[in-house]
Amino acid sequence: MAANEFIIRQISVFSENRPGRLAAIAHALEEERVNIFAFSIAEASGFGVVRALVDHPVRAHDRLTKDGFNVAFTDVIAVRMRDEPGGLYEVARLLGEAGINIEYSYAYSGPEGAVLILRVDRPEAAIAAITAAGKDLIPSSAFA
Repeated sequence: MAANEFIIRQISVFSENRPGRLAAIAHALEEERVNIFAFSIAEASGFGVVRALVDHPVRAHDRLTKDGFNVAFTDVIAVRMRDEPGGLYEVARLLGEAGINIEYSYAYSGPEGAVLILRVDRPEAAIAAITAAGKDLIPSSAFA
């Protein structure tokens, strides 16, 4: 597979940090029949950033923008990691040794194991390092 087949389009929603904002985002996505695979929330100075992997990122972007949210696309990658102590260390060490900076990450665990979502400074280099080490990347098509 080509490197770009592993780059996933994540939506980032910027919102005031106040009651009901996450519910408004989730309700809009529900109405658009957009499924959320994974998400995280970060807070800074009264604002929150909801980062999400969804099955229809353009539809999500258009609806949330229409509802007044500031929405952006960000490229991330998804790495399958061991779901046991040391799994995160293994991936983080590999990228650190390759000189790749992890800007942020979040993870989820499901029936297929643990998955680490990564925003890195050099996605193509990260993909090359991860595949060279024999690690399993999840293609973007898995989130469609």
